[in-house]
Amino acid sequence: MNVIQGMLLFVEAVISIAFIVIVMSRTTKNEGLTGSIGSPMPANFKGKPGFEERMQSWTLYLGSAWFLVAILVGIAFRGTY
Repeated sequence: MNVIQGMLLFVEAVISIAFIVIVMSRTTKNEGLTGSIGSPMPANFKGKPGFEERMQSWTLYLGSAWFLVAILVGIAFRGTY
């Protein structure tokens, strides 16, 4: 295994662990029966983004980074099996 393949695998492992931590730390939006009957309060009138909005953006960034690195790992290991 060359250095680039090892570095890509390490980066993918770090991103995977960070992605798992971010997803596990998010709170659920499930409010039971009352949440399904009524509509939730819109968050359009907030000034600064809160914790959940930042976690949602980090989830998007980490998911995109993981997908990109997974493609690069596939390209780096092409033909080695």
